Amino acid sequence: MTPTPYEQNFGTAYQQSLVTLGEAMRGIIRHFGADTVYGVGGDFAANLIAALDQGGLTVSPSSNEMHAGFCACAQAEVQGMGFCLTTYTVGSLPCSTAAALAKTEGLPVVFISGAPGEDEVHQTSIHHMVQPGDSWRTEYDAALRSFAALGLRAERLQGDRSRGQPNISAYRFFELVKHAWLHREPVFIEVPRNLVFALTQPLSLPPMDQLQSDEIPFAGLQAVLDNIVAKFKAAKHPLVYFGVQVRRNPQLTQLMVDFCRRFRIPYASHWFAKGAVDETDPLCLGGYNGAFSAPELRAYIETRVDYVLDLGTSIIPQDTASAFQTGTHFIADFPNKTVLKSTVPREKELVRILQGLLQADLPQYAYTAPQRSTPPLAPDAKMDFHVLTDVINRLQSAQDFGTVFVPEVGNSFFASFGLAPKATQLGVNWLANPWYAAMGTALPYARIATETVRDAGHSDRVVLITGDGGFHFQLNELIHVQKQGLPLTIVYMRNDVFHLGKSGNGPIYHCSTSGFDVHKLVQAYGGEARRCETIGDFSTYYRECLAANSGIRLIEVPCSLEPEYQCREIALLNLYIQSRNGNAEARQRWEAVKQGQTKG
Repeated sequence: MTPTPYEQNFGTAYQQSLVTLGEAMRGIIRHFGADTVYGVGGDFAANLIAALDQGGLTVSPSSNEMHAGFCACAQAEVQGMGFCLTTYTVGSLPCSTAAALAKTEGLPVVFISGAPGEDEVHQTSIHHMVQPGDSWRTEYDAALRSFAALGLRAERLQGDRSRGQPNISAYRFFELVKHAWLHREPVFIEVPRNLVFALTQPLSLPPMDQLQSDEIPFAGLQAVLDNIVAKFKAAKHPLVYFGVQVRRNPQLTQLMVDFCRRFRIPYASHWFAKGAVDETDPLCLGGYNGAFSAPELRAYIETRVDYVLDLGTSIIPQDTASAFQTGTHFIADFPNKTVLKSTVPREKELVRILQGLLQADLPQYAYTAPQRSTPPLAPDAKMDFHVLTDVINRLQSAQDFGTVFVPEVGNSFFASFGLAPKATQLGVNWLANPWYAAMGTALPYARIATETVRDAGHSDRVVLITGDGGFHFQLNELIHVQKQGLPLTIVYMRNDVFHLGKSGNGPIYHCSTSGFDVHKLVQAYGGEARRCETIGDFSTYYRECLAANSGIRLIEVPCSLEPEYQCREIALLNLYIQSRNGNAEARQRWEAVKQGQTKG
């Protein structure tokens, strides 16, 4: 038998050590902790599906490519890494929305696309290419350029380039996945279909704890630590205010909570960091966002706090994170604070500083939690947005399990900031896309949360909170919830319009119709539904749904557009929008809110 070029060059033992690219990819994906890749099939992805869907790895379908990308984003949120697989251009380009979300949220998601074989790339057009059939030029790199324009590392793997030298496609795949993991950002990889079963250089994958060096290339950490300790010692009512860099890092989150508990220091979260901690802990003040914060929280922070350790918030002020740029975010302009933002992979320097603070000689602070008011919740009173979170918080207090809340973009998203979720076994208790322009993420997110909870044997429940507009955007993903037998409770807040930011009565605001029967729809997916108009009816069925913890169960809540039935956050947001649109009365009322003269 004629020896192969690899055997001629490096010998028989080396030849026998070679693996196919598909085998190597499968091993790398599992090495980073994933056992599922979410995707939609296609001709250029067929070889990849055949190679990956075995050996403990599953290629799981989604209802469309965008949802596959959103599933991978949720996978990164709850499992640490996300993987999405689609076909060439017509499959990968619809994932650009999810890629933008992953880039914005700092999620390590690997977008994998099948591609034409290297022997197919020449001067002839190939179906799926982004160009008209009568074009004078061929365009093979449209997807690569599209993802690169979002700021992603985008690369097409390459085959052999020299006789006797096996290709390095597996190594390049590993390097790109490692980059996503280290830097918590997405990458895009095209894999020519002729390479999937081609031999590639074997890899000896390093343990995960060796993927980065423990060395930090910055001096001065001890000086920073000493300064923070001195400021804590001089303070009587300090506060730890934490952001997204803490939420993304479970080790850092635990260190922060341990530090606060040791010295009885209260902590509050940046709005984008919600979901990382047990908000029923007496030391947790919840989410702070200026005028949009709970009145008791706002009063405590803005009148009592005398030092703030600002830990891992965003580098650039964002609209939602800065109380919509209204000038009401007290912490943003508070002079006596220390701002720590990580600049190295996996927040190593913040971990070091928190480890040092845990050993510091600090006093026990005399912290007393502010009393929070709860409105009366009469069983026969109307159920609507104005009491939604108060009712759920009360119900949660009697549960012996945690709940992962997944709010959809719109009123449900802003109302959900009033939730005070307790700890979950999953480690995440509020899972959403804070960049609320990307409607349609909640159901894919809920699907992944329920999959992860079930596979891990946790007792957590998953509750999706959505309006009718957001629900219509994505309800086709229910087929996979049904197919997999996943338990999911859906709180369906129904008013048949896109209400958030509504400034007219044109057809564009009408997202549904009163004739739509959501109960029959849910029944078609094997679930059940009930309409609940009062707090008592809602509470009874909500408890029943979470106790059963099986199948799809939908709670329909008819909602009013009258101001008295809006939750505080929605009312304030609409008031602010009106003031910016020139409404004189709204401007006057908003100024009062800014000054803390009213609770909104």
